[in-house]
Amino acid sequence: MSSEPSIFFADANERQGSFLRRTFVLGGLTTLAGVALTGRLAQLQVFQAGEYATMASNNQFNFRLVPPPRGEIKDRNGVVIAGNRPSFRVLVVRDETKDLDQTLDLLGRLLPDTLERRRSIIRDVNAAPRFSPVPVKSDLTWEEFAKVNLYANELPGVMADMNEARFYPFGGAFAHVIGYVAKPNDRDIKAIEERGEKVPEILYNPGFRIGRQGVEKAFDADLRGEAGGNRVEVDARGRVVAEDIGGSRPAVPGKDIVLTLDADVQNRALEVYGEESGGCVVMDVRNGDILCMMSAPSFDPNLFVGGVPSTVYRALADYERKPLLDKTINGVFHPGSTFKLTTALALLEAGVNPTERVVCTGGYRFGNRVFRCWDHGGHGPQTMHDAIKNSCDVYFYHMCNRAGVDKIQDVAKKIGFMQTYDIGVSNQKAGTIPSRAWKANYNKRNPNPESRVWFPGETLSVAIGQGDVNVTALQLAVMTSRFANARKAIVPRLVKSVGGVNQPSGADVPDLPFSREHLEIVRQGMVAVANDVSGGAYRQSQLGLGDIQMAGKTGTAQVRSYGTGSRKSNVWALKDHNLFVAFAPVDEPRYAVAVIIEHGGKGGATAAAPRAREIMRTTLLKDPEMLERIQRPLPPAPEGPDVTEDSFGAAPDDPDGLAPAPAARPAAPSAPTASTGPRPYLSEPRR
Repeated sequence: MSSEPSIFFADANERQGSFLRRTFVLGGLTTLAGVALTGRLAQLQVFQAGEYATMASNNQFNFRLVPPPRGEIKDRNGVVIAGNRPSFRVLVVRDETKDLDQTLDLLGRLLPDTLERRRSIIRDVNAAPRFSPVPVKSDLTWEEFAKVNLYANELPGVMADMNEARFYPFGGAFAHVIGYVAKPNDRDIKAIEERGEKVPEILYNPGFRIGRQGVEKAFDADLRGEAGGNRVEVDARGRVVAEDIGGSRPAVPGKDIVLTLDADVQNRALEVYGEESGGCVVMDVRNGDILCMMSAPSFDPNLFVGGVPSTVYRALADYERKPLLDKTINGVFHPGSTFKLTTALALLEAGVNPTERVVCTGGYRFGNRVFRCWDHGGHGPQTMHDAIKNSCDVYFYHMCNRAGVDKIQDVAKKIGFMQTYDIGVSNQKAGTIPSRAWKANYNKRNPNPESRVWFPGETLSVAIGQGDVNVTALQLAVMTSRFANARKAIVPRLVKSVGGVNQPSGADVPDLPFSREHLEIVRQGMVAVANDVSGGAYRQSQLGLGDIQMAGKTGTAQVRSYGTGSRKSNVWALKDHNLFVAFAPVDEPRYAVAVIIEHGGKGGATAAAPRAREIMRTTLLKDPEMLERIQRPLPPAPEGPDVTEDSFGAAPDDPDGLAPAPAARPAAPSAPTASTGPRPYLSEPRR
């Protein structure tokens, strides 16, 4: 028989005491828990109520950055050349889509061109912050915009709205000087971080744009403005359900930039260039204002705003005429005979008598070589004035070593070459004017000591703007402006004002360090080129604007050695460069122009001068004072056997028609394009 264990209490009091102890322990623990819970609730609801209310509000409301309207860029007359326009766009929010691939498939049925950019769209969407709308396509037509809204319920995470997009109303006319805008990339972010600066949060906004080239890049900080923000109410999934107007902050628009450019002159320059390649700069010789800075061929900057397709970019980059290169400040060219103006001034500063004659027989023997003049028949006796008017090479061959290459370089620097200018736009090239020190430094690694020695024969090429002489169109315009002004070392000015604050004038500069008499001798040579009936560009320089005359100088530069063969070529890259510099009016200089026709294949008088004339005509007609002068009655027409109605005064009806040079003045080039190293002598340079 089994027995079960039993607990025996001595009496009933002992059993009751055990129960009471357990009750007290449990009760105490319950009381402590209640006190702790009550204290925590008091802490949350009384002492930390404000803190948690703020956190709850932040979960309920989001602050989304809004890109500011970009500042406008205007010409000197207030014409907008870079502004903003309304644009319909479609956006995708990754966190609101159930399946991004499926959403893009459905969107592709409505907007087929988005399928071509599917990979880049997915990359942008994945890189964007959470709940941040990413533009998929901009510039939707009204039909596309309506179609997206019609099927919005079937496209979760897709929305269509209207924003402001950058717009360039003149297309390629200002593309190089203005530049364009594009989305910030990793390199932009890294560059800011390397400078030790904090990356603005707005740069991560998919709809934000920054300046890439030209004025857009140089003044990006001013044009950018300050980002605003919308305070929006969101649900548990982060979707926007309402906007808190009171908590939103408006964006501050960027500052407007006013340039010295004139839209009419700039457009006229691009028009007269036609299919030619090159650069043109027009300056006010009184204050340095740049009225035109045009590079051709150009490109449409509007293509870059939304992201240019790689095929289009490659086509632009690979085209031999280099439409992406700014040929006014970033392209260097041999100046050819336009440089003879600088050489003549150097000779005068070295003490050469301008009335001394040099007989040109068509060639000049130096050592065991004969250097040909462009006129193989010779010009006969030539003073300095005659040599400039006729662009006689032999005169400058004969005289150049009286000044020497170092003197020529020194004068060239003072007249405007071998330097860049603070016009607000970077990416300028300084060019090259050789000297003895320059050659020694250039060839310092060459073991042959003779390679570092300057030989007098090399000065001959420099004197006529060939060999290692390389300049920009802007520098040629500065040179011409200083000769025209004849007092001040005028510097160019491109930016007139920033946010309403005027920029310094280009006339606030020292005087030119040259004799007024010497400057006038060179100026009169330019007057003869364009106004003496025997001048090299007489017929091409007649403005047909009353009594206003233009002074100028032609130039042609070789890009290859002719040897004993013909200078003509059907290959564009082997044709000569053509140049022309001028100022007007002769008696009251106001404007200077420099024109470069890259591989134009003709002389400066037949390719560049007619275009310079048409650009100068537009410039003068835009000037109210000049227009008043033009409208005055003309003085009696000059009489004489050398002046006829056909050869004086009138410009051709066809602005692009290139009038041939006089038969006695065939055009010819100067020197091969040289960007590195000394070049051999040229046997047949031309004016």
